[in-house]
Amino acid sequence: MNKISAILLLVFACLSSFAQEVDEKEKEKALKSSTNLTWDANKALSEDNFVAAEVDYRKAIAKSGENSAAPYNLGNAYYENETYNEAFGRFKEAGEASTSKADKHKAYHNMGNVFMKRKDYAKAVEAYKEALRNDPTDEETRYNLALAKELLKKDQDENKQDQDDKDKDKDQDEDKDQDKKDEGENEDKKDQGDEGDKGDEGDKDEEKKDDNKEGEGDNKSDQKKKPEQGEGDNKQEQQQPRPNQLSKQQVENLLRAMQNAEKKVQDKIDAKKVKGAKIKNEKDW
Repeated sequence: MNKISAILLLVFACLSSFAQEVDEKEKEKALKSSTNLTWDANKALSEDNFVAAEVDYRKAIAKSGENSAAPYNLGNAYYENETYNEAFGRFKEAGEASTSKADKHKAYHNMGNVFMKRKDYAKAVEAYKEALRNDPTDEETRYNLALAKELLKKDQDENKQDQDDKDKDKDQDEDKDQDKKDEGENEDKKDQGDEGDKGDEGDKDEEKKDDNKEGEGDNKSDQKKKPEQGEGDNKQEQQQPRPNQLSKQQVENLLRAMQNAEKKVQDKIDAKKVKGAKIKNEKDW
């Protein structure tokens, strides 16, 4: 390495050290300014001037990210005003900016308090646990943790009971629906049985009607035959036909008798077809 290179390295080292010193001084200056603004905000807050306090706290936070007191105090101010979402954000910011365990403990403890206000007991438990990791001796945090666990268990039991009640109601509704369905099916079967009985009664009535018609037909044919045969006998006596020869009237009577007999047979066949026809029930939709 020649002298020029050594000189250049020395210059760069000096410049880097100088830059770090300047940077450290700027950080110190910014932190001091942020601290002063925090004191101003605290004073305004003690005088119940929340608006002025909020402005100074925000300025202090913007000046230096190392000032954990500003976001923590602003978080407390929001918490007192029940603006819990804003309070949680500032407490989280304070916990991340804190370099001491004591400050981290206070930030996480207050985050747990916000979760308790929201009734988010599971997250409250985790926040209090984190606070105790940074300060295991704090009895208030330990008490809050025990309370959060108890409320969480109670909440879980109530949710489980609500779910069991819903499941029970659902099962009862399903049972009722099934009972109604079964009743409907039984009614349909009963209606079908009544229709079948009515159909059988109808068939019997139809059969009786057919029998009565047949009987009436026989009586009418007999009634018609008698005068026709009487007339035929008179005409036969008048015409005096030759032996083994039928008269015209006798031929007509014979044809009519054959037609009546054929009609009876056909009526019986038709009646049997009607009785054998299947009864169609209404479709059970």
